[in-house]
Amino acid sequence: MKITAARVIVTCPDRNFVTLKIETDEGLTGIGDATLNGRELSVVSYLNDHVIPCLIGRDAHRIEDIWHYLYRGAYWRRGPVTMTAIAAVDTALWDIKGKAAGLPLYQLLGGRSRDKVMVYGHANGRDIEETVDEVARYVELGYKAIRAQSGIPGLDSTYGVSNDKMFYEPADGALPTENVWSTEKYLDHVPKLFERLRDTFGFEHHLLHDVHHRLTPIEAGRLGKSLEPYRLFWMEDATPAENQEAFRLIRQHTVTPLAVGEIFSSIWDAKDLIQNQLIDYIRATVVHAGGITHLRRIADFASLFQVRTGCHGATDLSPVSMGAALHFDSWVPNFGVQEYMRHTEATDEVFPHAYSFTDGYMKPGNAPGHGVEIDEELAAKYPYKPSYLPVNRLEDGTLWHW
Repeated sequence: MKITAARVIVTCPDRNFVTLKIETDEGLTGIGDATLNGRELSVVSYLNDHVIPCLIGRDAHRIEDIWHYLYRGAYWRRGPVTMTAIAAVDTALWDIKGKAAGLPLYQLLGGRSRDKVMVYGHANGRDIEETVDEVARYVELGYKAIRAQSGIPGLDSTYGVSNDKMFYEPADGALPTENVWSTEKYLDHVPKLFERLRDTFGFEHHLLHDVHHRLTPIEAGRLGKSLEPYRLFWMEDATPAENQEAFRLIRQHTVTPLAVGEIFSSIWDAKDLIQNQLIDYIRATVVHAGGITHLRRIADFASLFQVRTGCHGATDLSPVSMGAALHFDSWVPNFGVQEYMRHTEATDEVFPHAYSFTDGYMKPGNAPGHGVEIDEELAAKYPYKPSYLPVNRLEDGTLWHW
């Protein structure tokens, strides 16, 4: 089955998405997500100028060979742009293979390891009381796991807090907005949030929190230790992970479970973290870590060290990634949890899908392939809009991690 054509579709139904569509001589097509939030057009160029010309005429069934051709053959390996482009190709080819076999993707991976996939939602508020109300809302929706974020007294804006509660999108301007950050105010406030949540809801539900790379390792250790009485499911992205060894210092000071990896692009970004058991959950994604082919290798390696998956699933991933992730989650033996931020109605219309949510769990559906399509005619009605993620500065003006 030969690849005869491939094209990139850029659309913005309430946020920007980049989709690769591959066509074959047997009439089967597949799509893959190629969205890199805030840097979308870099992947568009990489695909159009450097990848698609190399795909034409290749056997669409040879997924493994094509993956290595695009990874090893480029010489300039890894990196978010390259790996997002490879992921788009890989996901589209798995979609085609599923359609050719007449099977849902999870069957091609080896069948289901579970009947349903536990997901967590995002509850956030301008202050603790509003966050409590939002957590209650997610409890009413049936969620078993909930990420909680709260505004910080003395700071005008805080990561994870928005006016639009269900469809939080931090990329908010044609040029980056600048936020002000205070680690001291944050470390003082967050334990109060989780004390209030446990007093209100008890310990029946899993609670998660995202630090978003803003602490030094010793500060992260301090936060993790202060949160231990509230038994978090995980503390996410506690410190930047370019230096994987930094997590050793956090481990020395807290038993709060640690999760990281949403910005990782390959197994090499997580190798030391996993084999030294410095984390409990690996959050690498289908779209940014080289597709299903490479994410399987990360998960298999992690399983040797009892590290579980917790794939990123914010709205900067299109429904194509969510569909592929749910098939992956259904199969992967060492599953932990799947992030699930709901897309807007406009996005769901552009990307009709087979997956569904019920009472805190999701199922990928049984459509052949990954079960997500794109309405190209409707997508064309939503043109690309330049949109950047914010940047962060400390109160003295020093640029900091956002």
